[in-house]
Amino acid sequence: MKTEKFKILSRFIKDLSSETPDFETYLVVRDKIASYKLVIDINSKALKKEIVEIDTTFKFGDTQKSKKKSYFEIIYTTIVKINNDVKDKKELEKIILCDVQIAIYQHMEKALLDLLHNSGFPGVKFEKKVDFENLYNQRFN
Repeated sequence: MKTEKFKILSRFIKDLSSETPDFETYLVVRDKIASYKLVIDINSKALKKEIVEIDTTFKFGDTQKSKKKSYFEIIYTTIVKINNDVKDKKELEKIILCDVQIAIYQHMEKALLDLLHNSGFPGVKFEKKVDFENLYNQRFN
């Protein structure tokens, strides 16, 4: 029987930001938002024995150096209890960077899309899902 390596105790939006300075910028962004890119950053810290706080940041923005641009960011915090069988640092790293991310992705994506839609960009969709397994494996190759 396979036991779970972690349990999500809580998850919540820690920070949410949508910045579009003015109407002119909004009009420019509306036409170019399809070229915006998603950048993901993951940080974690131990809270106490076997409890870890993981902050996953989704930044959605213009990668060009445009003067007129919007910026969107969400920091999603997940509190997890790591199974005490997990002793290996590599295994813990995979749980934090990959397994937990896969478990929370649909919630994060929905929160970011809700933010974008409520910020006046209702047509935004993410065509492909983030492949955390692949990103994790690329890190070590």
